[in-house]
Amino acid sequence: MKFTVEKNIVLENPATKSFLVDALVPEKEGKLPLVIFAHGYKGYKDWGAWNLMAEKFVKNGFYFVKFNFSHNGASLEHPSDFADLESFAQNNYSKELSDLNFVIEHFSKDNRVDAEHITLIGHSRGGGISIVSASANSKIKNLITLASVDTLNRFPVGEKLEEWKNQGVYYNYNSRTKQQMPHHIQFLEDYLANEDRFSVEKAVKNFKGNFLIIHGSEDEAVPYSSAENLHSWARNSELILVEKGNHTFGAKEPWLDFKLPTLLNAVVNDCIKFLK
Repeated sequence: MKFTVEKNIVLENPATKSFLVDALVPEKEGKLPLVIFAHGYKGYKDWGAWNLMAEKFVKNGFYFVKFNFSHNGASLEHPSDFADLESFAQNNYSKELSDLNFVIEHFSKDNRVDAEHITLIGHSRGGGISIVSASANSKIKNLITLASVDTLNRFPVGEKLEEWKNQGVYYNYNSRTKQQMPHHIQFLEDYLANEDRFSVEKAVKNFKGNFLIIHGSEDEAVPYSSAENLHSWARNSELILVEKGNHTFGAKEPWLDFKLPTLLNAVVNDCIKFLK
């Protein structure tokens, strides 16, 4: 199926700041089901094999949108590098939810979109953000999480927490880029001020749509028990265990192959089957 790629669209969210969006649109008649993908922590829209994943969805008739969270550490000029660590340090869950909701509102108004068929897909932390967003937004009919967290309370504890409070910043080392990624204490303060709103468990229990949970058996970042928790809380969910699947289902950055990793390809097939 032929499709067009609208690359690096600039959206200006007045509550956060400008960020980049890609829209892949099938060239076919009629209204299109919309899929919006949210990347995870230390991620971005063009990480690894996400572009190939997007192409597979669009070739199956879906209008596919992926975007960089406004404070993910990338910039408008460098969308695939952590070129703005001060912005990264100022990120928090309120900003990520604002950005995702801004994307939903923007693209749900596109006259090519079937507003009755809008799906959120979130990877890792993006899964938790997508769950919270979907729970509060009646436009979202379907929800898919890939290696999702079951809580957004993923902060340092003990001595590291006390150091963070005392120094006002803590650093998370990025082994791929060799960067120390800063978090200002406002990140924790924003969470504590909105803890009920950010409850993934509460959001899952409130979500009335269809929910597909996919998780790898060998996820090194988020345990499979997180997927089991999401499944146990949900009203209407399907849980798929990917045997030998890691946190990114075989993908890595950079991904230089012209086709999807075997496991991620199977995951995308499961997603498309679920949506159709």
